[in-house]
Amino acid sequence: MNEPYLPDVPVTPIALHPAVPVARARVIAAAHDLLAVPDAALERAWPWRDSEADVRYGFYRAYETLEAAGAAVRRALDEADTRRAPGARRVAAATAARWELHAQVLPLDATTLGASPGGGEWTVRQTLGHIVSAQRAYGRFTAWWLLQHDAAPLPDAVPEALFEAMPDEAVEGEGTPDEIRERLDGLLDAGMAHLGGLDDDALAVPARWSGIRVDVGFRLGRWSSHIREHTVQVDETLVMLGWAPREVDRLVGLMVGAYGRLEEQVFGLPAAALERGGEDGRTPATLIEAATTQVAADAASVRASAGA
Repeated sequence: MNEPYLPDVPVTPIALHPAVPVARARVIAAAHDLLAVPDAALERAWPWRDSEADVRYGFYRAYETLEAAGAAVRRALDEADTRRAPGARRVAAATAARWELHAQVLPLDATTLGASPGGGEWTVRQTLGHIVSAQRAYGRFTAWWLLQHDAAPLPDAVPEALFEAMPDEAVEGEGTPDEIRERLDGLLDAGMAHLGGLDDDALAVPARWSGIRVDVGFRLGRWSSHIREHTVQVDETLVMLGWAPREVDRLVGLMVGAYGRLEEQVFGLPAAALERGGEDGRTPATLIEAATTQVAADAASVRASAGA
C-alpha cells in the first residue's frame, strides 16, 4: 500500500488483529457460496441440528449467528471496559458502510459493472473507482491537513502535487469486483491504522473539505457518509440498468451487513484489546472467529443442500 503521507502522522499506528482479515475472508467465501443458490432452491430441505429447516432459513441462520456475535462482542468490550481512541470512534462506522457496499456489489458480474445506464451517468465501475480514489484522498489529504496545524492562515486547499500523485479513478476501478473490494479495504484499513489513534486535540485541527472550513474530525466522519452516498448511487444505477436483485441477493446482503456491524464493534481497537475477555472469559477475537467459522460452514452446507 503506497500511502506516502500517512506514515508522517505523529500517532502510533493501530494494528489490525489477525482474526479480522481471516473473518472477512470467511464471510466473503460464505457470500459466494450463498450467491450460488438459485431462488428456486430456497424451499428445499436443509439439515440443521437434529432436525431440518429449509434452505431459506440457512441464510437467516447466518445472519442470526453474526447478530448474536455482535451482541456478545459488545458485552465483552463493555465488561473489559475497552474503549477506542477519539479518532477511531469517528471512523468506525465506515467499516459498516463498506460492508453494505460490498453486499451491493458482490452479486454483480463484470458486464454489469461496466454497463452504461445512459444519460451521462456513471457506470457501477466508475462509481467504485471514485469511491476507492476518494478513500485514498481522505487518508492522504487528512494527514496533510493534520500536519498543517500551525499554519496561519489556513491554506485554501491541499497542494496540487498531492492530487497529481493520486492514481486515476479509472485505474482505481480496474479489476474484478473482488479486486476492487480488496483495494478499498486496504485503503480504509490503512487510514484507520494511521489516523484512528488521533486524540480530541488532533480532531479539532482546522482543515477544509470542498473548500469549506471544517476540522480533521469532520473529514474522518465523512468516510462513512461518502461510502454510503455512493452505495445509493450504485443502487440507482442498477435500477436504470433494469437489474433486479434476486431474493438470494437480498438475503446475502442481510448477512454481509450483519458482519459489517459486528466488525464495527472492534474496528479501530488495538489488536491487544481483542484479547481481553469479558466476565465469561470469551474474547472479541474468539467470538468473531467462532461466528465466522460457523457462518462459512453453514453456507457451504446450504449450498450443498440447494444442489448449487
